[in-house]
Amino acid sequence: MQRSARIWFVLPAMLIVLALLVYPVLSSIYFSFTNRNLLRTAYEFVSFQNFSFVLSNPEFWNAFTNSIKWTVGSVLGQLLIGFFAALALEKVPRLSGLYRTLLIIPWAFPAIVIGFSWRWILNDVYGFLPNLLTQLGFSESNVSFLSSPDVVFWIVIGINIWFGAPLFMVNILAALKTVPRDQQEAALVDGANMAQRFWFITLPHIKKVIGLLLILRTIWVFNNFELLFLITGGGPAGLTTTLPIYAYRTGWGLHQLGMASAVTVLLLVFLLAVAAVAFRVINRWERIQAR
Repeated sequence: MQRSARIWFVLPAMLIVLALLVYPVLSSIYFSFTNRNLLRTAYEFVSFQNFSFVLSNPEFWNAFTNSIKWTVGSVLGQLLIGFFAALALEKVPRLSGLYRTLLIIPWAFPAIVIGFSWRWILNDVYGFLPNLLTQLGFSESNVSFLSSPDVVFWIVIGINIWFGAPLFMVNILAALKTVPRDQQEAALVDGANMAQRFWFITLPHIKKVIGLLLILRTIWVFNNFELLFLITGGGPAGLTTTLPIYAYRTGWGLHQLGMASAVTVLLLVFLLAVAAVAFRVINRWERIQAR
């Protein structure tokens, strides 16, 4: 009786997982081998033709390159800023709760609010920042940040760093609270300087948390669609088109659901490979630390 009761309690959650995760993944894999078009009901299997076309398409590789740059730049920036913010807050004796609240504000807003807010701030006609720079004499006319090929990618990466750094900060700060104080005090008595205490005591206790954050944020940022799409729409001239935006345009713009599914399957395979390598590295850290 108890065993059957446990199953009935778990069953609703399992059904939700199957509906929201397993079914979309399996349907994408299925349609990736078909010529499914949203404008037609009939379709047929085409084997690996979709994958062959996608992998030979320069637009796919441009989007893939943009995704790599977008992910690496965003995640590394979020890690560095979040890490140093956590170290600074950990040393703040008073009002640290207030500072944490203020610094986490960007993460508290929905992506749609962030996207439209930054589009207004950076708009070259009525935007706050271009008009401010012109009034202060830094530029003769309003700078078009979101349509300039030279700066647009760095602008959106900067926005994503500002948006995601608080997540690193909060989690790393929580990990810093778990570092044993007696080890720090013993190292201080033995004459270890600040850098040595950080490298041999603090870092080994928090590197697993950092590793897991890097994996989760890499997957999240690589799959991110709404923030970049809301700010630039993938432009100008495809300079900020990442794989999720490319898949969206292929599926909903060109109505090629089979082709778009092939892109998402390739994206899934790539992220699974990255996650597998990252988890192996974390497991190796655990084995070394356990010795």
